[in-house]
Amino acid sequence: MIKACLFDLDGVVFETESLYTSFWSEMKKEYCPEIADFEYIIKGQTLVQIYDKYFAGEEKKQQEITNKLNEFEQSMPFNYVDGFEPFVKALRSKGIKTAVVTSSNREKMQNVYRKHPEFQSYFDAILTSEDFKESKPSPDCYLKAAARFGVQSKECVVFEDSFNGLRSGVASGACVIGLATTNPIHEIKKYTDKVIRNYIGFTLPNN
Repeated sequence: MIKACLFDLDGVVFETESLYTSFWSEMKKEYCPEIADFEYIIKGQTLVQIYDKYFAGEEKKQQEITNKLNEFEQSMPFNYVDGFEPFVKALRSKGIKTAVVTSSNREKMQNVYRKHPEFQSYFDAILTSEDFKESKPSPDCYLKAAARFGVQSKECVVFEDSFNGLRSGVASGACVIGLATTNPIHEIKKYTDKVIRNYIGFTLPNN
């Protein structure tokens, strides 16, 4: 029996991954042109992780990127993935717990709340990068979300789009459903056979 649904944010709740890819592609050109596929390999990582791995000790670059990212996110539209709102409302009407589990920080979430005053009403919990020590692909974030609800991970469904996120969900022991909003279906199927393009017409099995 499914007791909780745990959602990544970008590419799962909001159609923002293509926007972030464009942003980080520009950052790559300016700050690290030597790193191949930089805008893709950082997906699912926190800003702290990105800085620690690729810009360690370069405080000026870190601050410049942070400022540009904050400005970028303040103007983002944060459009919902098609069908998400009726889907999450249906889950809650059945008593299924819902949570956002994202590598984004609380500062970014304030931008989300300003654009979507209804957003917090869709979830019983919102876990951000400040809530866990290890980011995706570690299962830590999803294990913490399950524990928040007092359920086992095998009683949860994880919705993910990035490879790091998919690895995280699989490692947690949860049922994983991939969103083909960021990566092609055949690549997502390396992690889970359960793949959807959006939530239109989608219902959970056995619920």
